[in-house]
Amino acid sequence: MHVDILTLFPEMFTGVMESSILKKAQDNKAFSYQTIDFRTYTENKHNKVDDYPYGGGAGMVLMPQPIFDAVADVSDQYKQKPRVILMCPQGETLTQQKAEELAQEEQLIFICGHYEGYDERIRQELVTDELSIGDYVLTGGELGAMVVMDSVVRLLPGVLGNEHSAPADSFSTGLLEHPHYTRPADFRGLKVPDILLSGHHEKIKKWRHQQSILRTWQRRPDLLHSHSLTDEEERWIQSQDKDF
Repeated sequence: MHVDILTLFPEMFTGVMESSILKKAQDNKAFSYQTIDFRTYTENKHNKVDDYPYGGGAGMVLMPQPIFDAVADVSDQYKQKPRVILMCPQGETLTQQKAEELAQEEQLIFICGHYEGYDERIRQELVTDELSIGDYVLTGGELGAMVVMDSVVRLLPGVLGNEHSAPADSFSTGLLEHPHYTRPADFRGLKVPDILLSGHHEKIKKWRHQQSILRTWQRRPDLLHSHSLTDEEERWIQSQDKDF
C-alpha cells in the first residue's frame, strides 16, 4: 500500500510514521507514504490556501484550487483512480470494519484540512470517503489521518508478527476482546484463571469466547445488536452477571 498525505503541516507526521508498527511496515515493504504540502500548489501570489467564506461567517475556508491540483498531480502517478479520504468531523465514524475495507486498497490519498472547513466543491468532486475519528473537533485533520493509517496499516499482510493477532482484536469479531494474562501466575495474590493454565485448548477457546461476550454485554451492549447470541450464550451471561 502507498499513501499520499495532503497537509499544510507535513512535519507533524515524522515521529508517528517513523516509529513502531508503521516503521516496521515500511521496513518490510508492505507500506510507503509521502507527505505533500498542498500550499506549494497554490496559484495565489501570497501563497494563500484559504479565504473568507461567501455569505460571511467566522473563520477561513480552504480554497479548491490548491487541493484540486495536488490531487490531480498525485493521482496521475496511479494506474487507477485511488480512494481519496477527507478527514472531517462530519464524516463517517471510523470503525474496524472501515479499516478492514481500506486495507484492501493499494493506494490512498488523505486530505487534511485546517481552519473552518473546506470549499464544498472539494467534497463534491474529489472525495470518495469522508472520515471522522469521533464526535469532537480537532485543529486539523492530521491527527485523525494518523489514527486511520495506523488502524489500516496494521492489517496489511506481514505487518504484525502474529498473523492471528488482527482478526482477534476487539471489534474485528463484532465483540470486545477477552481478558489477557501473562507471567507470573500469582501476582500479589491476584491469580490467573485456572482454565488458562490447564493446557486444554478447546476449553480455553470456549472460555475466551464467553469472556468476550460477557465483556461486550457489560461495556458495549450496543455491539450485540448486530451479533446474535445463542440461547446457551444468553443463559450463561445471565448466570454470570446478575445486573443484566
